[in-house]
Amino acid sequence: MNFNKVIKFTQARKRFLCVFGLVAICVGCSQQPIDIESHAFGEAKFDTFQYSGFDETFAAPLEADQIANPILNGFYPDPSIVRVGEDFYMVHSTFGYFPGLPVFHSKDLKHWRQLGNAIDRPEQLDFEGIHMGYNGIYAPAIEYKNGTFYIITTCVGCGGNFIVTTQDPSGSWSQPIWLPDLEGIDPSIFFDDDGKTYIVHHKNPENKKYDAHTAIAVMEVDPQTFAPRSDDVMLVDGDTPAPWHTEYLEGPHLYKVNGKYYLSASGGGTEFYHSYLFYRSESVFGPYEPNLSNPVLTQIDLPSDRPEPITATGHGDIFTDINGDWWVVFLANRVYDLNKTPHGRFHTGRETFLLPVQWNSEGWPEILSPKVSVPTRITGPNLESHPFPENVQSGNFSYTEQFDKEELSDDWLFIRTPKETWWNIANGSLIITTREERVGDYKQPSFIGKRLAHMHATVSTSLDFPNQRVGEEAGLLAIQNDNNYVAFGVTINSDGKKVVQVRRRTSDIESELGEVIAELPLSDSGSTFKLDIVVDKGVMHFYFEEDNKARQQLLGDLDTGFLTSQVAGGFTGAVVGMYSQTNH
Repeated sequence: MNFNKVIKFTQARKRFLCVFGLVAICVGCSQQPIDIESHAFGEAKFDTFQYSGFDETFAAPLEADQIANPILNGFYPDPSIVRVGEDFYMVHSTFGYFPGLPVFHSKDLKHWRQLGNAIDRPEQLDFEGIHMGYNGIYAPAIEYKNGTFYIITTCVGCGGNFIVTTQDPSGSWSQPIWLPDLEGIDPSIFFDDDGKTYIVHHKNPENKKYDAHTAIAVMEVDPQTFAPRSDDVMLVDGDTPAPWHTEYLEGPHLYKVNGKYYLSASGGGTEFYHSYLFYRSESVFGPYEPNLSNPVLTQIDLPSDRPEPITATGHGDIFTDINGDWWVVFLANRVYDLNKTPHGRFHTGRETFLLPVQWNSEGWPEILSPKVSVPTRITGPNLESHPFPENVQSGNFSYTEQFDKEELSDDWLFIRTPKETWWNIANGSLIITTREERVGDYKQPSFIGKRLAHMHATVSTSLDFPNQRVGEEAGLLAIQNDNNYVAFGVTINSDGKKVVQVRRRTSDIESELGEVIAELPLSDSGSTFKLDIVVDKGVMHFYFEEDNKARQQLLGDLDTGFLTSQVAGGFTGAVVGMYSQTNH
């Protein structure tokens, strides 16, 4: 992921499009790379970034034929998958983070590696000013036809619905093909076997009766330009009475199985009541009959004291392997404190899970029986094992980034689209230039992070900041959104004293910089530090070393409920990484 090569921006066109009740505005401007050597602010050097996850769920080794759930740990929501021959390709939502739309590849559904990101060039999308967790890239869907891969998705608050294409999913994807005639969110392409192309999507009905009243519609489109060729026909009205949750219908996909058209969608919203539904018809345009056994996947009405609780199952995509066996990928939440807090808490975000699918005698898919918990390990498909030497994404895993390559790996995340090259890799260090764009300002700060992928984890970095100035701060940051984060760093305060501190910002703190909740003085001559954050479900502990001296605890047992979606809101998980900024 060499953004230094692709950071050159083009002048973007202004786009105004009403999407899901929001006015979406994309405004581009000329950007220039920072001259790191002559920049007025200091430079924070990070020699390592270490991560280790150790959840009890994954402690026991897997049998050779088993797959751990989730198949991707951490904030990888809204999975969509397509099989091309023996290869599986999967994409996910990224909301306000850049790069966007990670593309994963597998041959056995157990081992996954990230090929790249479909949105990896700043000129493709501009996330300036958007909310990190409520706006940005929503619910992509990936399809393949005649040598071309298609991803269709929505950029809420930044342009509307669009498609990107490629012939090589590990290479570059096209500029967005905007779809100004397509309403709503969560579109999915369906290529019928008669050569026609359709887009199925969420939309607001004309007779919308309440906020949660939504619908699913489909239109035929031109297979090249994707311009409409038919009316936009409603398939399912979320206000239709049913003994299951049909509010907030979203995430639709169309399939053709044994000559019938099957529509999948999720109801109940993206939180606790999220459920997976099916409908079918003799025609693309309906009418669609509901599966009377809906929902085919839910975790509602299970006991709150069950072990290893998983909630909010939905937003699935079904597919076959080369043996003709059916599977589904879907999102769900691994939660804690379910018996103490309504609907539990989680900071790992909505993760990607896998389950087998069976078809009953009435021609409906079956996934889980009612009141059955999602298993944390399953028997995998009868496919040859195909592990990858790098990029382990599930179970308990550890890694150390030593910045000894020219490029950052594809799983590093930036807050919104970078507009200047304020980072550099040199001599085994990641160098981050201190800037005035601060975390929490709804801008694009000097922060590079990775998804927090476990309930129990340790995150560490080594920091060298030899020319630090008053007000400049650098270290580790854990963030849920601009209003909810915790910064653990070294700074020089207004008295000219070097200190290590923990600074917290939550939604109920008015100050843009939050509040300092722990602080210790450091020696004036100290310049190298090791910072450790230990995550234990809903609490964090903070440790530091100065110039290789004894390790000290700065703060223990910090309640980090403000880093969970239940408190902070939004649709992402926590991201942890390195930052540098000036607070003056």
